[in-house]
Amino acid sequence: MSISFSNALGIHESAFKVRAQRASVLADNLANVDTPNYKARDLDFKAAMAAQSNPSSRFSLNTTQSGHLPARGFLDNDPSKAYRVPTQPSIDGNTVEEHVEHAEFMKNALEFQASFQFLNSRFKGLLSALRGE
Repeated sequence: MSISFSNALGIHESAFKVRAQRASVLADNLANVDTPNYKARDLDFKAAMAAQSNPSSRFSLNTTQSGHLPARGFLDNDPSKAYRVPTQPSIDGNTVEEHVEHAEFMKNALEFQASFQFLNSRFKGLLSALRGE
């Protein structure tokens, strides 16, 4: 009898990946806080999870030659990644608000930790089931 990881881990694996992608987007915003005309972006967790659970709704590219690489990880084409509307726009066109980005980054870090703990408990449950405990 084989173990299906997609059934065993449930939605937690996808949530972990989306949280990691959102951390990357928020880190990009914080890194470009002083870059003129940089537009802050954010990842809508619900939309990204819906796209993860329904991959047919995302774009697909066909490879026509053996040398073509498959399209994976194109986050910029993800409809869940949108521009953030600033409450106080900057004169230089930068829409990154450092206090907002820090708050969102910390909130995402806590949610990332929760996703990690859920995954960890799932793996511990699988391990104890394999051991017969």
